[in-house]
Amino acid sequence: MMRFGALAAVVLLLAGPAMAQSETERAGPPPQATCDQPVIMVVTGLTLDRERMGQYARAIAESKIYEELGGYYLNIPRTLEIFDGTEDPRHTTLNVRFPCLENARAFWYSKTYQETILPLRQNPSAGDYSVRVYPEAPLREDMVGKVGDNTFVSEFPADGVEQIER
Repeated sequence: MMRFGALAAVVLLLAGPAMAQSETERAGPPPQATCDQPVIMVVTGLTLDRERMGQYARAIAESKIYEELGGYYLNIPRTLEIFDGTEDPRHTTLNVRFPCLENARAFWYSKTYQETILPLRQNPSAGDYSVRVYPEAPLREDMVGKVGDNTFVSEFPADGVEQIER
């Protein structure tokens, strides 16, 4: 039997894009106790300047902002094999897991990211990327006990990360 939280996640997945959020919902992260629905930030597109993207990646690592907000990479963004489609050596996909949407937002809208890190890959653009955030799928019943349980065992409060004005 599927847990209620997992069922709610499936319903949200099937419902499609959410309606526009109110100013209150966008104002900042909720109390940490509600940060319990992991999300995956998917960055995909074409890398145009590998050297500058390397500087950008180093800046993210050195800032420790992922660690502060519980974000971590789920993959190494290098293709191992292509099963369908055509090869473009510039194409990359990177998946970053966060404990909740609020922490992914806290990363993206942090003063550190927006004012120090993001400019490293802009003007001119070092890559043509799309950045989207998806809810993590619930764990299938038959996988319980065989893989991770879709939870974080540590808290990563987002309220200490300075934000830009939105």
